[in-house]
Amino acid sequence: MSPAGRIGMGYDVHRLVPGRPLILGGIEIPFQLGLLGHSDADVLIHALGDALLGAAGLGDLGRHFPDSDSKYKGISSLRLLETIVDLIREKGYLIGNADLTVVAQAPTLAPFIPQMQIVLSRVLNISKDQINIKATTTEGLGFAGRQEGIAAYAVALLVGTT
Repeated sequence: MSPAGRIGMGYDVHRLVPGRPLILGGIEIPFQLGLLGHSDADVLIHALGDALLGAAGLGDLGRHFPDSDSKYKGISSLRLLETIVDLIREKGYLIGNADLTVVAQAPTLAPFIPQMQIVLSRVLNISKDQINIKATTTEGLGFAGRQEGIAAYAVALLVGTT
């Protein structure tokens, strides 16, 4: 453990498909497409989880929650995040802050960001101002621009409790 802090970075991407709900930041976003994945495919929480695990030196989501394990089929990523928070605390860390970016051509996410911050801050046991969420497009370029998928990036700072 480092009292000065540890930084982790996370990235995730999932394909957009019809017939699935779009879950981002722990909330359902009204949209005609949803993200395909073994769990609820919440790319924002998956990127955040990888950033937190990385900062703590605990590997990545696939190591802790493999998609080959049926107990994670359809699971809410909020539950995975709760487990990650417990693992971080067991290693003697607290979350300093997290900065997240969602990359999606559509839908417009700005109206949903305040609720995402509330939901995530509760699970992470931090204040809303310790979690920053941004949304951007790719100006129509690449898989996100063609609305084939959504990506997310996350950076998190952990601080030692001792």
